[in-house]
Amino acid sequence: MSVKKTIKITGIIFAVTSIALFIFNRILTKEDLSGLFAEAQSGRFEITVLTTGELEAENSIDIKGPEIGRSRNVRSTNLKIADMVPEGTEVKEGDFVASLDKTEFENTLRDVEENLTKQYANLEMVLIDTSLTMNNLRDQITNQIHIVNEAEIKVRNSQYETPTTQRQAEISYDKAKRDLDQLRRSYVLSEAQTKIRVRNQKIRIDRLEERAKEYRDLIRALTITAPSPGMITYKKDRLGRKIKAGSNIDSHDRTVATLPDLSSMLSRVYVSEIEVSKVKPGQSVHITIDALPDKSFSGKVITIANIGEVLTNSDSKVFEVLILLDGSDLSLRPSMTTTNKIIVNTLDNVTYIPKECVHTGADGIPVVYTRNKVKQVVVLGEMNDKDVVIEKGIDPGTVLYVEIPAKANNFRISGEELIDIIQERANTDRTMYSANF
Repeated sequence: MSVKKTIKITGIIFAVTSIALFIFNRILTKEDLSGLFAEAQSGRFEITVLTTGELEAENSIDIKGPEIGRSRNVRSTNLKIADMVPEGTEVKEGDFVASLDKTEFENTLRDVEENLTKQYANLEMVLIDTSLTMNNLRDQITNQIHIVNEAEIKVRNSQYETPTTQRQAEISYDKAKRDLDQLRRSYVLSEAQTKIRVRNQKIRIDRLEERAKEYRDLIRALTITAPSPGMITYKKDRLGRKIKAGSNIDSHDRTVATLPDLSSMLSRVYVSEIEVSKVKPGQSVHITIDALPDKSFSGKVITIANIGEVLTNSDSKVFEVLILLDGSDLSLRPSMTTTNKIIVNTLDNVTYIPKECVHTGADGIPVVYTRNKVKQVVVLGEMNDKDVVIEKGIDPGTVLYVEIPAKANNFRISGEELIDIIQERANTDRTMYSANF
């Protein structure tokens, strides 16, 4: 191979390598700059309140346990769930949902049934005793009737006897009749007493039968089934804990689980007392679901709580806000975590930059660092979760450092005339805050 040809090939290889290195360096430079710089944008700016929440159905059917306490025959201080289908289970009408602990009621029913057996035995004894007593009285009455008849015959036969004999016969006859009357009264009285004893015993039995029936019905009702088809969702108690197997049922609510209507969903969120004044019914909301990262939804604020509350594991006061999602989506499920961006205001034709580009020193004056080596004082306006409006100081298209550059002290300061505006606004804000509090 000639020397000239070798030099030519070497030159081509060098040129290709140089071009490749140039392109590679340009790619690296763009990637590096994307994390170092940001450009001031111009256009529509949304002022938002960002908060997380949880999905729930707007409408749902409560699946309730049996009502206890209305009857004087049934009492219970505790209803505990013994078994329950997993949350999210699809059920049909009549399918098993949960069973409540039956131990207390089965023990009571056993006691009632034992007492009932005893009372039936007592009734049988009463009837037997009554039968014997009444038979004995009837025999006595029959015998006494014979005695009366004999005494009557003696009276008729004594008319031919002496007066004394006649008188004795009459006395015997009168006594026999009185004894008969007394036996008949005793029979009537015994019969009445017997009826009362039997009636009272039957009343005891009827009450026990009624109580036993109520306990049997209740024990059957402790197996809870679905009133309609749907997907089981666990109910939450007052502390936000899900009611499941092992949980106690609130006697005032009795809801074990719910069947949500998935065609209309709400996002329940809690907004801090600092920001809740910005939120109004009817405001639009952008919603994303953690479990569905490829989807986004829109909605509107429908209600805002009038009274704040302190949530568990939190010291700050928040207000409950309900957001109704537009349309329906079969992939949405209750209890999914939501990220909600409530649009409280919209500004048109404004300049805005990422909040990370704004830096504040000990003097409280906000500044930005431009790519042109300028430390620029800026007047800030409204902000959202990512960006802040720049009212004065920079124009759209200005390239800014995201972080304070390494040689920031060498940057030229610009916009010092804006410091008076910033301080005056700060004084006004402090005065308004003092007036409100």
